[in-house]
Amino acid sequence: MPDMAALTRIVARQRAEMDRLQNLAATSAVLERAKGAVMALTGCSPDAAQEELHRRAKDARRTLLEECWITLGGLGRSAAGAEAAGDDAFADRREENPAAWDPYPPPDQEPADPAGLGRLAKALVHVGGPQDLARCLLEHLAPGADADAVMIFARLPGGGLELVGHAGVDDVLAGQWRQVPPLTGIAALDALESGEPRWLESLREDRVRYLLIGDPPERWPSRAWLPVMSGDSADVALGVLRRREGPFTPEVRQQLLSAARLAAGALRTFGPRQHPTLGTVPDSVQTVFDRLPVPAVLLSPLRTRTGDVEDFRVEAATAGAFDAVGRCGRELIGLRFLECWPTVTEEPLWQGCLTALASGQPFESEPFARQQTVAGTGELATVSARAARLGDGLVVSWVRHDPSDRQEQRLADVQRLGNLGWANWNLVTGEMNWSTQVFAILDRDPAHGAVPLAQLPGLALPEETPLLTRAITELVREGRPCDVPFRILTRQGVRHLRAVAETVSDVHGRPVEVHGFLQDLTAQRSAELALVASERAILTQHGVLQAERTMAARLQDALLPLPRRPVRVAGLRVDLAYLPAQSGLNVGGDWFSAIELPDGDALFVVGDVAGHGMDAVAAMALLRFTAKGMIITGSSLTGALVRLNALLLHSRDPHGTATMILARYNPARRRLLWAQAGHPPPLLLRDGEARYLARPHGMLLGARDNPPYEEAECRLRPGDRVVLYTDGLVERPSESIDRGLERLADAAVASGALGPTQLGGLLGAMLEPERRDDVCVLDIRVPTDEEEKEP
Repeated sequence: MPDMAALTRIVARQRAEMDRLQNLAATSAVLERAKGAVMALTGCSPDAAQEELHRRAKDARRTLLEECWITLGGLGRSAAGAEAAGDDAFADRREENPAAWDPYPPPDQEPADPAGLGRLAKALVHVGGPQDLARCLLEHLAPGADADAVMIFARLPGGGLELVGHAGVDDVLAGQWRQVPPLTGIAALDALESGEPRWLESLREDRVRYLLIGDPPERWPSRAWLPVMSGDSADVALGVLRRREGPFTPEVRQQLLSAARLAAGALRTFGPRQHPTLGTVPDSVQTVFDRLPVPAVLLSPLRTRTGDVEDFRVEAATAGAFDAVGRCGRELIGLRFLECWPTVTEEPLWQGCLTALASGQPFESEPFARQQTVAGTGELATVSARAARLGDGLVVSWVRHDPSDRQEQRLADVQRLGNLGWANWNLVTGEMNWSTQVFAILDRDPAHGAVPLAQLPGLALPEETPLLTRAITELVREGRPCDVPFRILTRQGVRHLRAVAETVSDVHGRPVEVHGFLQDLTAQRSAELALVASERAILTQHGVLQAERTMAARLQDALLPLPRRPVRVAGLRVDLAYLPAQSGLNVGGDWFSAIELPDGDALFVVGDVAGHGMDAVAAMALLRFTAKGMIITGSSLTGALVRLNALLLHSRDPHGTATMILARYNPARRRLLWAQAGHPPPLLLRDGEARYLARPHGMLLGARDNPPYEEAECRLRPGDRVVLYTDGLVERPSESIDRGLERLADAAVASGALGPTQLGGLLGAMLEPERRDDVCVLDIRVPTDEEEKEP
């Protein structure tokens, strides 16, 4: 029958989709827990935590889910290692290419999974306890492991062991090893105490050292006991028993150790022992829940080692209880609360459950909308939830509201959100009705009753009584609607109110009833007044900043005059450019100097003071003129930097810093001697190629007392070109400093063919339309032999 076949395919697709949604919900829960762990350890944001998990997984060639389980299992381990920060602002900077790897690779690009750990990680999301974990491990360990049985022991407070999960072991043998006293010669206990795996590969030798499990022990000639590390310790031992004789290969050992790390993450989510605080729920309790007419579940808390509740287990459920993917009733038993309703942590219900469990006081939520899947169909319903403690657990129930209840609740919500209330006055009978919100707005006790319409103006401030009286008179006598603002005095202070009303007339046109509403506009009015005050303050501050910028710019122009054409210094052609930042109101502290010294040498200085505004301009002037004065009076380059550092440390701004390059050129020997203090290196262009000069040691000025400075020497040739610059030329927010230096080198080579006007081309290639920092450039060119011969 074609119709039956089509129906079968539809049902199959729906089941596949439901399985997909269930798997997605379970996987997402693991990812969110792992992200929370990374956030707690590092203090980063959720997005950064997810990126960190992707990075770790990529570096270790693991799937993201494997990395999540390992992260959960490793909680508590102390972080080790930190990168040391150097005092050179430009040394050893590195940046990864963000496009070098895709955090969401397609299936054909996922890490190889020869050991089956990726499949195991996916299967673990559906594990609900140690017993499930044992069965999952036995089923999903790779065939090469040859596992015939799996046993999971948990350490007891008294030092012994308890068998909490097993697979491939019959119940009789499991019962014999259910409780293990703290004796010597127990391999699982030895593995826990030492924190090291125990590989039992020779039955003849191992039976001398250990009491072996098995009846007879020859059933499993080889076995491994692995401590499942959680944090820095292990309280669970994982045993893998094999019918195969001989040692475990290195590959199998690594696979089993990795499986133990994944199991640690799973155990952390539900704990090594599944002893519900409610005890084993008998069938009679579920039978009672089967007959309850409301959606409800019985929950037992699942706690971390610190005693905090991290989730709940569903112990019983009514037939009307549906989870997010449509499971209901007995299908929910044994599942986790957050697995059934993953979004509940974003609702007040979650905190209400925790509070009710801790305090014993029932929690009742406000009505809220919830999407439910019933019989394969999604529907939006308005419900309210209640959580009440029962013994050591909780009973959570939901009440669905019918349309009339929702309408009444919506009206109450409108009044509450709009801070308004309705009122009616019958002008014939004198009957009056106010909503509770009107009493709250007028700060009036409901026991005193409503106020007659004619007496309402008496509640207003005296200066506003006439306006309100006139509006009500016109309303009652002429039926003219009113919309009038007025103020009242309450115990909390003055309130700004609005009254809106209209009349209902009889067949003769006489008003017989007044209905309307009162609205509290105090918050809105206060916000308006605050906004006006804020705008005035902003305008005032803007004027102050503009005046400071104008003054700083004038001072900067006076202190740092820019020549209109290239200058000749000691036989060198020097092109200069200074471009202030185009964003913001601040003036920067970049500066330059290019002068000829009394002995015929040339002095070139480029510097950058941290910060903007008047303080930066003042520091710039101090350093610029002092540096020139020191060199002219005979100081060496390094000696000048040492003294400038001390000067900046003891200036009026003790926290101010600056970078600088001092360069001295001897034309007779064509020698460029230079020193730097935390500044980007000079760029040398020679024979159509560009390279940066190796920087001598030098810390930025103002960082600390008595830093060492060194000099470097460069012999220039005819036609060489040296570019000195500030960091505003190479820095962009979207890229690293190394990339900026590469761009500068490429642009300088490209602009070399432009002849004497090459600086304009260089700046055009390097600068963005909107700059955040000042830019200062000195383009120094050694003339060729032909140019020197020209007059």
